[in-house]
Amino acid sequence: MHITVLTVPDCPNAPVVKERITRALDGRCAEVELVEVADQDEAVRLGMSGSPTVLIDGVDPFAVPGAPASVSCRLYRWPDGGAKGAPNVAELRRVLSAADNAAERDIPLFDAAGRAGQGRLAPVARGLRSVQQAALRHFATTGDAPEPADLEPAAAPHGRTAAEILGELAAEDFLALDDQSRIRAAYPFSAVPTAHRVRLADGVEVWSMCAVDALGIPDMLGRDAVITSADPVTGETITVSSSGGRLVWQPSTAVVYIGQRSCAGPAADVACGALNFFTNRRTARTWAEQHHDYTGGAVSQTRAEALGRSVFGSLLTESEPA
Repeated sequence: MHITVLTVPDCPNAPVVKERITRALDGRCAEVELVEVADQDEAVRLGMSGSPTVLIDGVDPFAVPGAPASVSCRLYRWPDGGAKGAPNVAELRRVLSAADNAAERDIPLFDAAGRAGQGRLAPVARGLRSVQQAALRHFATTGDAPEPADLEPAAAPHGRTAAEILGELAAEDFLALDDQSRIRAAYPFSAVPTAHRVRLADGVEVWSMCAVDALGIPDMLGRDAVITSADPVTGETITVSSSGGRLVWQPSTAVVYIGQRSCAGPAADVACGALNFFTNRRTARTWAEQHHDYTGGAVSQTRAEALGRSVFGSLLTESEPA
């Protein structure tokens, strides 16, 4: 988010609005720029309708319809009916949150989560769900990927081999196989180390394919967990601790980038490399500027948590019909 404060030189309300913006951000990262406007022509060009004018990503959220560009003093209407020279902190919080939400609505969350929004729960038919869930439980119990032989008891009642069912699951992107037809990913779990480590309350440690997958694991398993990751730009550690269904993030400014490549393929190749934790929106934006092969954006903790729950929360609760 980029916030611009347009002001005439020596405007007494310029430092006031900057201080209130800092308070309204509540620790969130944003670029705040002070731009001095010298004359009427510049006010017209920049969209300044009085000093100070606040722009959020180039838009004046306090704009009054029909108000002309101006270098005169600007007054803001307060909830008590009075008019003062700067918006109050509560109103700034409201417009900043609205800007965040508007930006997030444009991010294709379901495509980034994989399977074009069709969900990660395999169908019951042909033993697909039975083997998928057996693989997930093996990861959760041991921390490692199961061998095909470990899954034969789940496949046998369906008159098929585990290898046959794994091949079908991979073709439908419910999991991914390596060159030896062994599991390399059973979303949300990874068979090889990634940037996202999840330590379950019983001491088992697993790797997740991406940040969203990591956030879905506690809900999927119904267990407390601690997620540890690192900002790809700064290397700073990010932790998300789950306790009784509530997640606590450190640092409190952390966000998740949701993105994907514009090509076809399994989520492990198309999206997982972009679904990362970042310490703040600024480092997420820096990463995005360095990775033009991905499109997407940073989302709030609340939205990332909801996505993780929606994709993975039901994978082990919906069993095959008796």
